[in-house]
Amino acid sequence: MKQYFLKIASILLLVTACNNNGIDITQDQIEIDMSDFFVYTDNDTDVTSKQIQGKRNIEPCYTMQNLNRLLNENPGLEKRMYDIEYHTRKFIATKKPTGTPGGGPPGNNEDPDPPSNPIPYDGPITIPVVVNVIENSEGQVSDAQINSQIAILNEDFNNLNPNTSKVPNEFASLVANYNITFTLSKISRKTSSKNSWGTRDAMKSSKKGGIDATDTSHYLNIWVCEIGGGILGYAQFPGGPTSTDGVVISTNYFGETSGAYGDGRTATHEVGHWLNLRHIWGDGGCSVDDYVDDTPISDGPNYACPEYPTVACGSNDMTMNYMDYVYDDCMYMFTVDQHTRSRALFASDGFRSSFVNSN
Repeated sequence: MKQYFLKIASILLLVTACNNNGIDITQDQIEIDMSDFFVYTDNDTDVTSKQIQGKRNIEPCYTMQNLNRLLNENPGLEKRMYDIEYHTRKFIATKKPTGTPGGGPPGNNEDPDPPSNPIPYDGPITIPVVVNVIENSEGQVSDAQINSQIAILNEDFNNLNPNTSKVPNEFASLVANYNITFTLSKISRKTSSKNSWGTRDAMKSSKKGGIDATDTSHYLNIWVCEIGGGILGYAQFPGGPTSTDGVVISTNYFGETSGAYGDGRTATHEVGHWLNLRHIWGDGGCSVDDYVDDTPISDGPNYACPEYPTVACGSNDMTMNYMDYVYDDCMYMFTVDQHTRSRALFASDGFRSSFVNSN
């Protein structure tokens, strides 16, 4: 798999515990290993997905290709994503000092500017949502469809998906409750005769006939339109341009519709990317990880509704994870470490701290 690495070096952090008087009582060294971090990925897995499914008109997720494009167009993005990942691993290390995420191929990197010790935000999170609908005719995307999608997001990010009862015993203790509530703040609508908006963010620009984002530091923006190319959706990872931050979902896969991808889980998957989750297989082979400790290593996506166990790289795949490519009805869990990884974004110096910071 073709990969481009930043120059990486291991970093030693001094974490100091203090008593109530502010006097140092312990001092431990925590190593933040960034040697496996990479951002560019090969797109071959998505080509393979079409062949495996036998549905050449379906592309479950275009997020990694979108990331590659943004990296090429924004020279500073790679460094910003490195800094966010460093912050994330520091956050995880201070919460779980016995291990750090990762496990992919080695590399080298220069030290980033060390961020301050992140202060966790452990309370409930409310994320206001702006739904930007670009439709061929007025009412093509109904209010009921929009409301159903908000309800599905709240179900999935609060561990209320009824199918979670099907999680195999080996993964049962890993099921996480994100404790995130999504609220519908605004619906922006525009009619357009355009039948395909593509994947270069044209739907996010009024100058290109789309709808401009609403304050992406305080609102999750979701664009609903005909993407084209059989693409269900795509997202932007933390660190990308503020004007295009959010997720895009094709009209037929947004909320409760019909078919194997008609239960609104495309949005759950894409919001997972928006919350800094990679695909469950790490977008590579057995030597590449998703930077999450409690998800099994895998060599590629799963499709349809796989039987358990499905074995890859010497372990059972977590096919029911929202960050795989299975049908909507067959994905029904996030893990504890995925939750911790996303929570780093809302820490005091996290990329999405503005969602919990009232200032």
